Amino acid sequence: MSSPKQIAEIYVSAGNGKTRIKPGRMFVLACFAGAFIALGGLASQVASCTIPNPSVAKIISGLVFPIGLMMVVCGGAELFTGNSLIIIPIIEKRGKVGPLLTNWGIVFLGNLVGSVAIALMAVYGHTLSLYNGELAKMVVATAVTKVHLSFLDAFIRGILCNFMVCLAVWISFGAGQDMAGKILGLALPVFLFVLCGFEHCVANMYFIPAGMFASLEYGIQAEGLNVLSFLYGNLLPVVLGNIIGGAVLVGLGYWYAYLKLEK
Repeated sequence: MSSPKQIAEIYVSAGNGKTRIKPGRMFVLACFAGAFIALGGLASQVASCTIPNPSVAKIISGLVFPIGLMMVVCGGAELFTGNSLIIIPIIEKRGKVGPLLTNWGIVFLGNLVGSVAIALMAVYGHTLSLYNGELAKMVVATAVTKVHLSFLDAFIRGILCNFMVCLAVWISFGAGQDMAGKILGLALPVFLFVLCGFEHCVANMYFIPAGMFASLEYGIQAEGLNVLSFLYGNLLPVVLGNIIGGAVLVGLGYWYAYLKLEK
C-alpha cells in the first residue's frame, strides 16, 4: 500500500498525463465514464425502488452505486469530478492551466453525452417499466427533488460529494495494482456520499434527464422539471461545489500537506 505522500507524488505524473491525452480519445473515454456512472445510478434505483423503509433503501442504493466509479477507475475512463485532482500537478508546476481547462471542458461534455445516452436507453428501452411502472415514478420523483434544491443546498452537497469522490480516487491510487484493494477503497467513500444524499454532477447528468424523459414517456407529472431547471437549478451549483470539494479541499489540501510542507 502506498503512503499518502507517495500517492501525491504518483498523482503528479498521473494527473499531468491526463492533460496530454488527445482530444478525440479523451472525449470517448469521457463518454464511457458518463455511461458507467449512469449505469451505477440506474442500478441503484432498480435495487432500491421497492424497499419501503427509506433508510434501508438508501443503504442498498449506496452499496450498488459505487459499481459505476469502479468501472471508471478499473476500466480506464475520464470522469470530470475525479479530474478535479489534476490541480495537483498544476500547483507543482508540472502542468499548465490551459490543458487543465481543456481537459475539464472535453471530459464534462463527454460525461454528459454518455450519461444522457444511458438515460435515453433506460427510458425508451422501457427498463423503467419494472415493478409495474413504480421505477419510472421513482426516477421522475428523484429528478424533481434534485431540481428543487436551493442553490446553496445543491452547492454545499456538491462540495461534500466530490470531497468523498476524490478521496475515493485518492485511496484507490494507494492500492497500487491490487484490484480488490482499489474496489474496496473507492466503494466506501462513495457509499457514504450516496447514503448522505450529496450531489454529484455526472450522476445528475443521468438522474435528471432520465426523469425528464420518463415524465414524457410514461405521462408522469413533473412540476418544474425542464432543461432550464436541470442546467441552472441543479447542474450549475453542483458543478461549482464539486470543483471546490475536489480541487480545493482534496487536491490543494493534500498537495499542501504532503508535497509543499515536506520539501
